[in-house]
Amino acid sequence: MPSEIHKILIRHWGFSSFRPMQEDIIQSVLGGHDTLALLPTGGGKSICFQVPALAREGVCIVVTPLISLMKDQVENLKKRGIRAAAVYSGMHPNEIDIIFDNAAYGDIKLLYLSPERLETDTFRERIQKMNVNLLAVDEAHCISQWGYDFRPPYLSIASIRDLVPDVPVLALTATATPLVVKDIQSKLQFKKECIFQKSFERKNLAYVVLNNEDKLTGMLRVLNNVDGPGIVYVRNRRKTKEIATYLQKNNIPADYYHAGLEAKERSDKQDKWMDEHCRIIVATNAFGMGIDKPNVRVVIHLDLTDSIEAYFQEAGRAGRDEKKSYAVLFFNEADINNSRDYFNSSYPELETIRKTYQSLGNYFQLAMGSGKDLSFDFDLKEFSESYKTPPLVAFNALKILEKEGYLMLSEAFYTPSRIHLKFSHDDLYRFQVENPAYDNFIKLLLRSYTGLFSDFVKISESEIARRLSLDADDIVIYLKRLHSQGVLSYIPNKSKPQVIFAKERQDTKHLHISPESYHHRKTNAANRLQAVINYVKTKDQCRSQQLLEYFGEKNSQRCGKCDVCQQRNKMDINDIEFENIKNKIRELVHKEPQSIQEIAFHLKNIPEDKIIKVLRWLEDNERIQKNEKQQYSWRKQFKLMF
Repeated sequence: MPSEIHKILIRHWGFSSFRPMQEDIIQSVLGGHDTLALLPTGGGKSICFQVPALAREGVCIVVTPLISLMKDQVENLKKRGIRAAAVYSGMHPNEIDIIFDNAAYGDIKLLYLSPERLETDTFRERIQKMNVNLLAVDEAHCISQWGYDFRPPYLSIASIRDLVPDVPVLALTATATPLVVKDIQSKLQFKKECIFQKSFERKNLAYVVLNNEDKLTGMLRVLNNVDGPGIVYVRNRRKTKEIATYLQKNNIPADYYHAGLEAKERSDKQDKWMDEHCRIIVATNAFGMGIDKPNVRVVIHLDLTDSIEAYFQEAGRAGRDEKKSYAVLFFNEADINNSRDYFNSSYPELETIRKTYQSLGNYFQLAMGSGKDLSFDFDLKEFSESYKTPPLVAFNALKILEKEGYLMLSEAFYTPSRIHLKFSHDDLYRFQVENPAYDNFIKLLLRSYTGLFSDFVKISESEIARRLSLDADDIVIYLKRLHSQGVLSYIPNKSKPQVIFAKERQDTKHLHISPESYHHRKTNAANRLQAVINYVKTKDQCRSQQLLEYFGEKNSQRCGKCDVCQQRNKMDINDIEFENIKNKIRELVHKEPQSIQEIAFHLKNIPEDKIIKVLRWLEDNERIQKNEKQQYSWRKQFKLMF
């Protein structure tokens, strides 16, 4: 007879059996155990909390940072006849009240919340009236400051446990190093260690790294040689449209996607790609979370990611149907330099952070010892100009102050208003001639922002107002009128960016930004970026082995499919033989430089043609080098530390 959880799986999902490890994870949480589940992208994490939520009386609270994912999962659950709801920013207080009431007294089975919501007094009061059966923490790596995506509000999850003391926690993530695995369990106050980890190995996925100055031609070559749907990832929004247009001109059906588009447009583009009316989607990292398209044949990265975790998660969207697929990463030396520059600007000096905090107090005219829980509208550009701090440096200093618990930055801080000119240059000129009242306003927009004709561009209504000596409300009226006339698309921010003081204003000499903590965080971020650089620069170790080693899997086999393995395969020497010859050569040339003849003499039991093949491979992959006497020595490996 099928068990209760199998009946739930069949009834709501139509599956007769669980995927590997899902049932073990479900049984663990049903047994009341705090559990950490590490399942690769596409491994079916959501089933692991949705099924036990239905198997027990009460409601499962799901903490996730992704509003789009919340909405998608709630809609999918409702289609399966499961009562679910989500609370997120922008909802009316009455809507939130009704959802909390239904979670406490109705029949909601899954309640999705952002980590920020857990910090509110309203939620803390209402959760105590709910019969909570499980606390599920998605994207659990966000709770670890050693992870690639640390988010301070996640730290409030542990305090929620005190309000529901007998409820087990299920933490889920697709990517975590051994250090992060330990930290997640510590931060979530696991009663004892309990980890279910599926190997990160993807046997059907061939990883390829190409050092190429002409990335666009390289991308075309890959897409013309690999059939089926694909994703091309880039770092910035502008490039998504440029590259999609380039692909279209080269007869490859493509579209673009990024977080700056209106919600309906994002949804339409996503649906078009899912239904294969468009083959390739060119996107920023905003695309892909929660999307289950099993037949993606290729994922291409045209820019370096900030971490192996981010790369692995995005590359892992290829080949979920277990058929052969490709993850291709293009890079050149300029990419490495740009990544290092970006990293340096992300970690201002401690003195700069203290100065920014002091300037912020002066900017809002806060007295020492005051300000706790006060929120203020904030204009980053105006602040930066007033205190002569580059906007990017000021922004990153504020983020560090947020991580240290002194401030909170509202969601609007990260999503300012955007506009996109829909008229062509000629049509816009005619409009200005026919509507002189808008002429100066439009000219200022064109002077102030680039790329308005090709894409949505972030704007500041208050900055435009200052330049025109108007109120920000007047600018909103102008933009809405131009929007209604079809001249431009205007996506206003739902609320103004705000800075909330989490503590009373401190004297900077008492401001505690732990040099150790800051140094560790900076070093950890540097190491993550270094791991990406090492990955693309290393040409003598299987790509899959490199990735698995990063996640703590030390004894994996060569994949035989990646660019490194393909070069190795041409040598026609088996792995054991190759490793044996390589190790003997390394031992010899480490001591002193040796010629081919000297190496062959010392290795006289090994055929000379095999020695020469291994030597050539080592030289091609920059593991050995020749001196002027044609003698080999072992090279020191590149070290690009920050």
